[in-house]
Amino acid sequence: MIRGLPRAGAALGALLCIAFAGLAQRGRFRGEERSAPPIPVREAEFHFLRVEYADLMQARRGFGYSSRDGVGSGWWMMDWPDSEEHFTAGVQRLTRVDAGDPRHVRLTDARLFDYPWIYATQTGYWNLSQAETSRLREYLLRGGFLVTDDFWGPAEWEVFRGTMERVFPDQPLVDIAGDDSVMHVLYDIAEKDRTVIPGLRHLRRGPRGTSMIQQPEGTVPAWRALHDPKGRIVVAVNFNTDVGDAWECADMPEYPEPMTALAYHYGINYLIYSMTH
Repeated sequence: MIRGLPRAGAALGALLCIAFAGLAQRGRFRGEERSAPPIPVREAEFHFLRVEYADLMQARRGFGYSSRDGVGSGWWMMDWPDSEEHFTAGVQRLTRVDAGDPRHVRLTDARLFDYPWIYATQTGYWNLSQAETSRLREYLLRGGFLVTDDFWGPAEWEVFRGTMERVFPDQPLVDIAGDDSVMHVLYDIAEKDRTVIPGLRHLRRGPRGTSMIQQPEGTVPAWRALHDPKGRIVVAVNFNTDVGDAWECADMPEYPEPMTALAYHYGINYLIYSMTH
């Protein structure tokens, strides 16, 4: 718990395997009911914590993404729960981090401080209240780490940038340097890996059944960060790319396995950085 947040020890350092083919290709096909391996509900060192927030679509038009089983609604739910279940299974396979069941809470929930790593998707649509921005600032200052994902284009960037300016008025969003430790804390992520990680909607069928990536027009993938006043990365920004979809589609043969592997590299590096810095 904060103060401070849970920290992983020496157990974080070791890889159990480096091949993702088995994780990414388990013989399921589009249209089938898909599910990640079951993860027991228990207390653990790490839980994938998805942030619930109010969004612009709900506020302005009265609609948004909704779950089929009535758990909730809003763009915060995109790719839930397959994305976090697959990522958690990857953490269990690829590290010695003690990973438990994925969870989700509202940004204003006091339980937020029990988790060192949180995830927010579709942040080009969020519409955070003053209470939410104040809580997010407190969370980050007390040692928390936020991963944002799957937002695209200049309009959505301005929504996100404006929100983070309210959270940390004097801390700019900057590109992550190639030699920054977050890119090398476990996996070495090279400059050539700053490529788009596509959502399933960005794939087209190529020759002989291969998948071709269609980058949305006018978008360039970017890997950015916001630092706290002490210089530590506290927000990792996946812009014009869709890491969560690569986790969600990890068991689909038509999704490119190298992109799934790269998405796990980013996610696990963010996790280990958050628990060791």
